Amino acid sequence: MLIGLYGFGSINRLVALEAIKRGWEIVGAIDIDENIIGKDIGELIGLDREYGVKVSRRPLELVEADVVIHATGSFLDKVYDQLINVVEMGVDVVSTCETLAYPYYRYPILSRKLNEKALEYGVTVIGTGINPGFLLDTLPIVLTAPFNIVEKITAIRSLDASRRRKSFMRKIGVGMDPEEYVEKLKKGIYTGHVGYAESILLIADAAGIHLDRIVENQDPVIASEKIRVGEYVVDKGRVAGIKGYGIGYYKGREIIRIELYASLGAEEYEEIIVKGDEYEVRWKSNGTPGDKGTVAVLLNIANIMPTLPSGLLTMNDLIPFKPMFR
Repeated sequence: MLIGLYGFGSINRLVALEAIKRGWEIVGAIDIDENIIGKDIGELIGLDREYGVKVSRRPLELVEADVVIHATGSFLDKVYDQLINVVEMGVDVVSTCETLAYPYYRYPILSRKLNEKALEYGVTVIGTGINPGFLLDTLPIVLTAPFNIVEKITAIRSLDASRRRKSFMRKIGVGMDPEEYVEKLKKGIYTGHVGYAESILLIADAAGIHLDRIVENQDPVIASEKIRVGEYVVDKGRVAGIKGYGIGYYKGREIIRIELYASLGAEEYEEIIVKGDEYEVRWKSNGTPGDKGTVAVLLNIANIMPTLPSGLLTMNDLIPFKPMFR
């Protein structure tokens, strides 16, 4: 398979490494960072040789790809033109853009336009990743398969922020003054986690129901004492991470709850609880590596892109299970 990389930050560098391990070919990599433009990707991903592809600022370098892995931003309105660039080349796109996982909620007009353009050029566009895209939405949907009637789904993810890349640490405010971080969250300077509503709506959409309302919130986790985790030190009273949730209401009651905890030294796990009208099932992991998990989802979806219909899709278009809520 021929892969193009739109954005060559930490995620797509890992994509490049894993794609090469699979025996796939990287045909192009583009970015806007002047510090890496013109450099061979082999050097940037730690190969002991030049790969033969240099980072460029020209999207047309990706025209020979079978699939482009797009990893540049979280909000569809900011990356829409980038996606259109690829679509108009006639190339399929898998994107890490969190709001593209279920874009109809925040961007109904852009979603319609993107779908129309994808259909016009006969290509497939899908937003996915580890979260949103799998752990707190696709996986809970699959886990409803042994239920006739679902009463409620609760999906929780807890992760140790110190194990994540530094850009993630920045966006959850590690080490900052809490008041300053909250203010910058409100202004959109920092995002925390993006995707509570998208995960909720993927589940609701799979069930074919229209929610009454959705509530999202996230707050800083404040260190109650000095925290030392590896190379990281956070003083008492400073931000150690975030805690957030999203809730979906149907017929006046809470039926979907998404919770995320990301802070220094936190326990790593995912837990999904599906409550039916007669019984309840709990699934719990010992944690999923965020970046490597994201890359695996991206490449596994890229692998089946030639079999998918054209247009703007969500992960629900790939899942055979459809939960039935009372």
